[in-house]
Amino acid sequence: MDPQIREQVERIHAGSLSSVVAITGGGSAALGWLLGVPGASKTILEMSVPYSLSSLVYFLGHTPKKIVGADVAQAMSRVAYQRAIGLRTSSSPVVGIGATSTITTDRKKKGDHACFVSAWTDESVTTYALTFVKGCRTRGAEDEIISTLILRALSEAGGVAFDLSLNLDHCDELQESTKIHGDPVRRLNEGDINMVTVSANGLMDVDPQVGGAILPGSFNPLHGGHDSLARVAEAILKEDVIFELSVTNVDKPQLEDFEVWKRIAQFKGNRTIVLTRASTFAQKAKLFPGCTFVIGWDTAVRLVDSRYYECDYSKMLFDLIGIYSMGCRFLVAGRIDNGNYRSLRDVAVPDEVVDLFTPIPEGLFREDVSSSEIRASSGGF
Repeated sequence: MDPQIREQVERIHAGSLSSVVAITGGGSAALGWLLGVPGASKTILEMSVPYSLSSLVYFLGHTPKKIVGADVAQAMSRVAYQRAIGLRTSSSPVVGIGATSTITTDRKKKGDHACFVSAWTDESVTTYALTFVKGCRTRGAEDEIISTLILRALSEAGGVAFDLSLNLDHCDELQESTKIHGDPVRRLNEGDINMVTVSANGLMDVDPQVGGAILPGSFNPLHGGHDSLARVAEAILKEDVIFELSVTNVDKPQLEDFEVWKRIAQFKGNRTIVLTRASTFAQKAKLFPGCTFVIGWDTAVRLVDSRYYECDYSKMLFDLIGIYSMGCRFLVAGRIDNGNYRSLRDVAVPDEVVDLFTPIPEGLFREDVSSSEIRASSGGF
């Protein structure tokens, strides 16, 4: 390895940034450089090479209009960033690197030889677009330039000095652009991020690590029963309860931005709320491994009803066992249904997952009120 490249990689590894790197088409030398210098385990969470079209489609979750372009590099870096968020073991900053390119190969190409490298961080996405002078370099030489550009993207994302030369020809074109991320609620609705916490004082944190018990709901509106249930759950579990609102719902349209802000406003000066895109508890369990979900009797009924799993009993069991394997549990409160008090005793919990559910005794919590009743009494919909 070139001594200057080694020195640059050492600086990257000495920084505080962790990363997931995904490349397709070119830039493979960067992977060897990063892994070939001691300290890589602090910097590299994962490397991915979705080289074939089918692999790239699987990685992105959609079929791009073309494989090489700034939009594809940004989409790859966003997926890599989300992977990094899920893989990190501390609150240290992360970056997702995505690189796509078309370079010299064993067949004649009609278009330009070009590469696009994007770095997605908590605050922004920076994209480097490079067009090569066609036919002037070997495949190895082009790959080395792309790999050096990947090191630059990693370095600049982590605030690390970068002084390597890209060895560009005066006719090569390199452009750099940075887009600052906007409103966290909009980013969540657009799928850029997985979750946002909003503290009681209004401070927002994107894709944080969340601990404690989770009380999910639509909070339309938030009422005293929610707070009472949270306080009882905290006394039972001996840990804080965080409210969770998903902007997506299995049975309803996705919440508009203005509606999300309206519901957030109810928590000001009171409690922390976490916003997610997790419409099912299987998805929530992956976001909050090891947590206890505080739910009502009616939610428990739906959890064990195969109709919510495409009428497939085995799929229902698979999802519930998956939730259990993530270390999650359910604390179930009773509630009134058509004038009768219902509790966990009235839920047909399969024997295989009976340990997944724990009841809250009626003597500790009973609030005969619901958001739908409040909306009805106030003329809401």
